[in-house]
Amino acid sequence: MQRSASPDQARTRAPFFAGLALLLFAAPLRQTSPWAALWTTPCVLIASVVIAWGAESAQFFVAQGFALAILAWLQVLPEFAVEAVLAWRQQTSLLIANLTGALRLLTGVAWPMIYLTAAVVHRRRTRRSLGFIQLDRHHSVEVIALLPPMLYALVICWKGTLTLYDAGILIAFYAAYLILLTKLPPERREAVDDLASVPRRIVLAPRRQRMLAISACFLGGGLLIYFAAEPFLGSLVAVATAIGIPSFVVIQWFAPVISEFPEFASTFYFARQEEKAPVALMNIASSNINQWTLLMAMLPVVLSMSRHDLSGFALDHQQKTELLLTVGQNLVGLIFLINMEFAWWEAAAMFILFAAQFALPPFFGDQVRVWITYVFFAWTIAALVVMIARREIPAALASFLETWREHVLAG
Repeated sequence: MQRSASPDQARTRAPFFAGLALLLFAAPLRQTSPWAALWTTPCVLIASVVIAWGAESAQFFVAQGFALAILAWLQVLPEFAVEAVLAWRQQTSLLIANLTGALRLLTGVAWPMIYLTAAVVHRRRTRRSLGFIQLDRHHSVEVIALLPPMLYALVICWKGTLTLYDAGILIAFYAAYLILLTKLPPERREAVDDLASVPRRIVLAPRRQRMLAISACFLGGGLLIYFAAEPFLGSLVAVATAIGIPSFVVIQWFAPVISEFPEFASTFYFARQEEKAPVALMNIASSNINQWTLLMAMLPVVLSMSRHDLSGFALDHQQKTELLLTVGQNLVGLIFLINMEFAWWEAAAMFILFAAQFALPPFFGDQVRVWITYVFFAWTIAALVVMIARREIPAALASFLETWREHVLAG
């Protein structure tokens, strides 16, 4: 069988029925021992991997539409589950932590690692260096779609609140992106060999065994998430308290590493196939869009459900600082992709500036993170000034307009 959409398109047909699943997390956040991390962390990791196996296998037999949207959401269920628990428990001081950590990991680590993986494969195959990863024309949709939610995140920082009104705007951004994707032609057929080992075995199994295996992946992974998500977060807070590290920092970096692991693994699998490195890069870009829109929009929605009132929350100074740093880093990443290429020096710059956020504060204090934020925004402004001075239309915008005329206006 074949499927009609690439993995990055599948991921974007996301969680319209998230509210139903969020009801699973209605219980208060339990206080747990730091030692609970020894069993909750493997449970969340295993659940993420198992759900990813089920979704990858099932998508091979689902042609399109409604069912595919649910399967795509199941792949990112762990990330949404972490934020859902925090929002339901009304941990407003921690809501931005996991979101900003995940977004910075995607651009600061995943993008450079995709380039590095593709470059190593290219070197072994051709004995030459890989100068850049060239994106496909239709990838301009992902590149351009990154901009509106990031700019609106600046508005959220400026006014200092995240409300249901903001959620509606962010969801509208995602809906417009989703509608545009539905106008694009189907991607090329994906071979069974493109799947990882376990999903490939499931796909090639007899029908009855295949259905049982896919069902077991979803049921088993879902149960693990249900029982482990809340104590997982509780154990992170306990660990942070025990070792004297702010809970914000632990949830910001440790939780995303666990919840994003399956997506990282599958993306790097694509990157090992050099010709699919652009797809791997756009898979991560698609996740960025997903989190800038739906994941951020989910926070005031679940918070309102928990409070039984239409409400939002105010961002404190730390949350504003972290969100601004995240927007700045992602804007520079967008600038790097605007020419539809991702060069070696751009990958290096993204990783160095990401690593500097951890390496420099012990020597120069936390103020250095503000300096890094200034560097990101100065870089973005300088790049825009250069483009305006040269009177050149960015390749991504030109390709986007061409795609719009060809598949939207003509359709």
